[in-house]
Amino acid sequence: MGTIYAFMVGVDAYPPHIATPLSGCLNDVRAAGELVAERGGDAVEARTLTDGEATVTAVEEGISGFLGAAGPGDTALFWFSGHGSERVATGAELLVEATGRNQALVCVDGPLSDKRLGVLLDRVAGRGAQVVAVLDCCYSGGATREDRAPADLTARHAPARPDWPRARGTAPTEDAARHLLLAASRLDQLSYEGWFDGRRHGIFTHALLGAARAAGPAATYRQLLAAADARVRRSGGRQQPVLFPETAETADLPFLAGAGGVPGDHLLRCGPEGWEVDCGTAHGLRGGADAGGTEFGVIGEARVVRTRVVRADRSLVEPVDWTPDPGRAYPVTLTALASPPATVSIEGDDERLRAAVTSQATPLLHVVERPEEFGDLHFRVAAVGGAVEVLGRDGTRFVEPLRPGPRSAVRDGSASSAAAPYDGRGVVDCLTHLTRWHRLRDLTSRPSVLDNQVRVEIAPWGGGAPLVPDGRGEIVCAYGPDGEPPLVSVRLDNRSQRPLWCVLLDLTDSYASDPALFPGHFIGPGRSGHALDGEPVRLALPQSRAAGSGAEARDWLKLIVAEGELNTVPFRMRAWSPWAGGAAEDVLRFGTASDGRDLGPAVPGPSSRWSTSTVTVRTVVP
Repeated sequence: MGTIYAFMVGVDAYPPHIATPLSGCLNDVRAAGELVAERGGDAVEARTLTDGEATVTAVEEGISGFLGAAGPGDTALFWFSGHGSERVATGAELLVEATGRNQALVCVDGPLSDKRLGVLLDRVAGRGAQVVAVLDCCYSGGATREDRAPADLTARHAPARPDWPRARGTAPTEDAARHLLLAASRLDQLSYEGWFDGRRHGIFTHALLGAARAAGPAATYRQLLAAADARVRRSGGRQQPVLFPETAETADLPFLAGAGGVPGDHLLRCGPEGWEVDCGTAHGLRGGADAGGTEFGVIGEARVVRTRVVRADRSLVEPVDWTPDPGRAYPVTLTALASPPATVSIEGDDERLRAAVTSQATPLLHVVERPEEFGDLHFRVAAVGGAVEVLGRDGTRFVEPLRPGPRSAVRDGSASSAAAPYDGRGVVDCLTHLTRWHRLRDLTSRPSVLDNQVRVEIAPWGGGAPLVPDGRGEIVCAYGPDGEPPLVSVRLDNRSQRPLWCVLLDLTDSYASDPALFPGHFIGPGRSGHALDGEPVRLALPQSRAAGSGAEARDWLKLIVAEGELNTVPFRMRAWSPWAGGAAEDVLRFGTASDGRDLGPAVPGPSSRWSTSTVTVRTVVP
């Protein structure tokens, strides 16, 4: 383990012309410092600024200088407890602030914008260190929502003052290293402090430190945030902690470079209604009478939980013959479904192929014998000329024939496996991938009050009327006469009178899915969110597909709208490739990458209402 550089900032004694005083922030940074010292021992280098020391200049210099000394193998931790603030965004700021608001930390002498803070932290990350920011202040996840707190709670919110400067600093470049954020609340929520065992603390800080001590050194950041969120909601649920970004490269790293935990797409934790898993009907699970047959297994342990109620954003579950620790979050994976979402028939009398497929158990597939047993999504699998074909009902190929020999050799590292007639695992991997992709593409909600509240608008880059679907219901975009792919803008318009959380998935005909276009964000009432933060979206054929006359590719842009955040990890899938470890074509065919915000918040919201819509885009070469 390298050095842990911990820069702790807490402000209680705000001058009256800046903000109202607080009383739990110094307790926060002291308690956080104690935990860091316990975990890191002699490997910890710490610096603390409190009250009058915590000026904007001192905080910026502390990040650039003190944390900037961290390098590869080190951890740089920035902890801030104090007021947060927001102000109305204007002009070009609206391209990256779909809520219409800018957020800032409030230092003892004024604001430090979230954009400026992000640039400073990302510069440290660019030197190779793992950079983590913990922000316990209002709007730390990112407009304001009026809220009356009980008398024993104090909101960490300072109204913006007219003389405060606008945000400065530029956004990171596309390939810049990014810091990991653990925030006390969504970007449109207040954060609070209250009494805990006779002392004032931030509710989020108290929950996060308690979760860290309960979990031990093996916990990942994702697991700690999930456990802290459950503790916050059990205490009243007035704020919703956020993890950002949720990519495995950062979120599944061990907390403060600890022993390392087991990553998982879903997490089991104890919420205000009992045990829950952050996966629901918005991720393709069946609800209603079909909910009871869905099970999740704890990764690395012989433990199972069974669903009792499936909602849009999460499933309420019951442990089967065991008692989980309510202070922990457990990584889980789907192990059983009420009804298999895809059926498979083995064509012909090749018993080797049948045995190879049926021996690989998965809850996503069910091998059937008779046509009357075929499901809505059905695969015909046949051995043809030494390869395996995966066909639709009408004989159309889903993918190119699978030639499993080299794939097995790569998987096992043995020469003998390359001569094996069939790799059952490889065939089932393909079928499972196709099943997951089709479930996402065909995902629809029941009639909802959120239907048609957010509209996806695609227009030519540089101006022009929005594009409309043709007779087949597809928006057609053509390459130019010079062979250049078309450029478009993609905008999400919230036509409702309330903020709505949106994610825009790109599902490609290479069987990939990625939320990078609009990776999960609240859009304010009457406002717009812009894909890729307003950058042009370049539609292009995959590199594996020659851009000759008549060539084309399809993308299904699926919009998911909800009243609260959804776990977006299950929405990400790489393009299908038969080669284990091989170079698949890009997950996203859009040439302009996002700014690194790969995924939205990890924490599900309290609402069960959600809606979907899909826009099909066909890119053609005349």
